[in-house]
Amino acid sequence: MCGVIGIVGQCNVASVIYEGLTVLQHRGQDAAGMATSHNGRLQLVKGSGLVKDVFNSAEVQKLQGFMGIGHVRYPTAGSEGQQEAQPFYVNSPYGIALGHNGNLINAEELRQELFQTDRRHINTDSDSEVLLNVFAHELHRYEMDKSLHPQTVFKAVSGVHNRCVGGYAVVALVPGFGLVGFRDPWGIRPLVLGERETVTGHEYMLASESAALDINGFSLIDDVAPGEAVYITRDGVLHRQQCATNPVYSPCIFEYVYFARPDSLMDDISVHKARLRMGEKLAERINQRWGNEDIDVVIPIPDTARTCAIPMAHKLDVKLREGFVKNRYVGRTFIMPGQSERTKSVRRKLNPIDLEFRGKNVLLVDDSIVRGTTSKQIIQMAREAGARKVFFASAAPPVRYPNIYGIDMPAASELIAHGRDEAEICQLLGADGLIYQTLDDLVDACRERTRKVQHFDTSCFSGQYVTGVDSAYLEALEARRSDKARHQLKQAAAGH
Repeated sequence: MCGVIGIVGQCNVASVIYEGLTVLQHRGQDAAGMATSHNGRLQLVKGSGLVKDVFNSAEVQKLQGFMGIGHVRYPTAGSEGQQEAQPFYVNSPYGIALGHNGNLINAEELRQELFQTDRRHINTDSDSEVLLNVFAHELHRYEMDKSLHPQTVFKAVSGVHNRCVGGYAVVALVPGFGLVGFRDPWGIRPLVLGERETVTGHEYMLASESAALDINGFSLIDDVAPGEAVYITRDGVLHRQQCATNPVYSPCIFEYVYFARPDSLMDDISVHKARLRMGEKLAERINQRWGNEDIDVVIPIPDTARTCAIPMAHKLDVKLREGFVKNRYVGRTFIMPGQSERTKSVRRKLNPIDLEFRGKNVLLVDDSIVRGTTSKQIIQMAREAGARKVFFASAAPPVRYPNIYGIDMPAASELIAHGRDEAEICQLLGADGLIYQTLDDLVDACRERTRKVQHFDTSCFSGQYVTGVDSAYLEALEARRSDKARHQLKQAAAGH
């Protein structure tokens, strides 16, 4: 998962992009980058680490210009390190810098096409560089003149949709001309459009989440629709056009479960309200199954599960308590590479408050269970803190399949729910009871108040991939995403 941002303003935009990237930091902690356009020239700064580490005041001062894009990323298998930091850049045609959130499932086929047919060379293993070169090639095909007419952009994006398969939300900067944003025909990865009026004129922003608009005083105009392209010229003129033949709204439902900030609004869905409804629906299931169980207290696993736990405790008519203190300087364990690193980080990240556990039957609530590593350790920590019984509730259904559209979930064999029923998972976790949200309830919780979205990509729960996928790709993904494969790649990179 990554975060993208783009802006066409009336003054230097680097500081605005910086603020937006800090708000999107939860979407990627491995690397950050920013590109701006000044007098038709591109300035680019990127590197490994958090936004605050990559961009000091001196670096931001270098990034002059009224247009720019930014990116934060977390690593997928085989793609750690500064060379994979975005934005990527190609100098023909026009010169284009691009940031991408998502994953192309036909990247290898495209890589061959680009080399053999399009005569373009790819320097990294990143599918984002592949996407950039496809877009650049399509722009070159439809190049009418040197003014970059909106129809040239829209035809090029149509070409991208015809060639690229997967989930992608893109911001692209064309120095001297404008900002382009587009979204895959299913709308799997999010992208929103905002505006603000300043004393110097009108400004537009594209971002992965509306929270990045809010922090900079932009108002949400709309979501970029599935398959739609947005082109904002350097003069601040907005052009929009649908560029896909049969777009279908199918956003990734895991955005609302875990990744997105609760204060974001995406695809007309409030993440906060969706999580509140998840808690209400899960409480109904708990009442049906464990109605006679003596649950003394509901304790959320910070931070994502807190919103879900509030209405759950209310409906169960039990106390809600904060039982864990979170070290906010440790990254999200879900996106940490390597099992040993994730295992060590849980104890560094969370510390129990013993008095909230001692002698009580505790219901722990988390947003989801992926590998089970974190959940198992947290249950053990609750017991060590004195809990009499430990029940565990997941706001999401069992994660049984890999996500192939930009969320770097582990190999299927490393998912604790893959090939196991609820009782087996409960035993492996060491809980006294385990309950999951149903997929129907999760979909209802997210869709309840929106007219835009009728379907979601639920592939990590259902195994149904909206784009379709062949078994060979999933087998290759299995080999590439395993912790063993990651360890071997890391050793090779280190020269061992």
